[in-house]
Amino acid sequence: MTTDAQLTRLGLFDARVPRYTSYPTAPQFGTSIGPGDFTSWIEAIPEGARISLYLHVPFCRRLCWFCACRTQGTSSDDPVIAYAQTLKAEIALLARHLPRGVTLSRLHWGGGTPTMLPPDEMRALADAVFAVAPMAEGGEFSVEIDPNEVDDARLDALVASGMNRASIGVQDFDLEIQKAIGRDQTYEITREVAEKIRDRGVTSLNCDLLYGLPHQTGIRIADSVQKLLTLSPDRVALYGYAHVPWMSRRQQMIPSEAMPSPEERLKLFETASKLFLWDGYEEIGIDHFARPDDGLAVALKAGKLRRNFQGYTDDTAPALIGLGASSISRFPQGYAQNASGTSDHTKAIRDGRFSTHRGHAFAGEDLMRARIIEALMCDFRVDRAELVRDYGVTPAYVDSLFRTAASGFEDMLKIENGALIIPDRAKPLTRMVARAFDAYDQSKAQHSAAV
Repeated sequence: MTTDAQLTRLGLFDARVPRYTSYPTAPQFGTSIGPGDFTSWIEAIPEGARISLYLHVPFCRRLCWFCACRTQGTSSDDPVIAYAQTLKAEIALLARHLPRGVTLSRLHWGGGTPTMLPPDEMRALADAVFAVAPMAEGGEFSVEIDPNEVDDARLDALVASGMNRASIGVQDFDLEIQKAIGRDQTYEITREVAEKIRDRGVTSLNCDLLYGLPHQTGIRIADSVQKLLTLSPDRVALYGYAHVPWMSRRQQMIPSEAMPSPEERLKLFETASKLFLWDGYEEIGIDHFARPDDGLAVALKAGKLRRNFQGYTDDTAPALIGLGASSISRFPQGYAQNASGTSDHTKAIRDGRFSTHRGHAFAGEDLMRARIIEALMCDFRVDRAELVRDYGVTPAYVDSLFRTAASGFEDMLKIENGALIIPDRAKPLTRMVARAFDAYDQSKAQHSAAV
């Protein structure tokens, strides 16, 4: 049984480490990657391949204080409508370079608040996407929905456009906590929107919940989880709130003195986790839960669970193309990120070029270490045989990597039958174990707490 004393000794409660939704992580991206690389990587996609597509809408009617995403507030629809025209122009630019016969395994609209788009713009944007790359059989079209920023007309437009999975950000239902993080969203309106989504035939529902928020206690998070369970989401992301006011100025509005300690954060997570498990959900990686018949649970059992910028996924497409300001794409060759500023991104598209301004081309051991980290984050184990088979390294070299990593965690990790294993008692250390395989300098990057 792992104790707080052991975790303290290993530095868990003081550590700040990447979330490892990519490897290398975004702070390691450089400006040597530009529009030319992005274009050539798109053109290298095989004809008839399946890809994933992400569309970023960076606008919000209100800026929640807890959010560290690249978003901008607007009380008018005009900037959102103008941005939708930019997205359509970017899709047309993509069409010039995308090989023939490409289809979509996943389409995700995120933000920001994509449900700020007017209904006619939603339909036009979906039509533009599917004219370039239709949805593959069994494909998934998901949209992030703000219950305070959606109505019947918008839901009708999304469903008519093919949305078959909805994602609702909850964060916490406690009114005092909502006030402290600048997010007013009642349980009643959230339930109403969830019911409207299901009434329209969309059976797949995701929800996000945060632990580690100001004023959050075990009782309060238990109450929020129990309310969330009445919505019966298919999967839940239980993220640790990343309090990084030095990076996100709006977080300076949140009272730091009301934040739970790292030890209390771990207990909040454990409280919520137990409630999900008791209700029949299965644990997916370090922070997701899913019904047994959900795609994530099925992928986990099949050894096909993967990790990307949205967290855990059952999507196995080799390329994820991100459109919109600040979006990140992943190709077999590397990562490419669009210009972060909406104006810079828009100018590039109007000039007839992609706005790629930084990224990373895989080299050396990048792909092998990326796979090690992904396997640890998804399966809590990595097998020597897979690395030897897929990356041309020797068994002795892999064993040396495993031994070096394990040596930093006393007796918490296991090496047996050619695999490095993170036992249940050591799962809180997973991101730290992943960092042990990170060959890049993380000392200058400002990451969130390990727990």
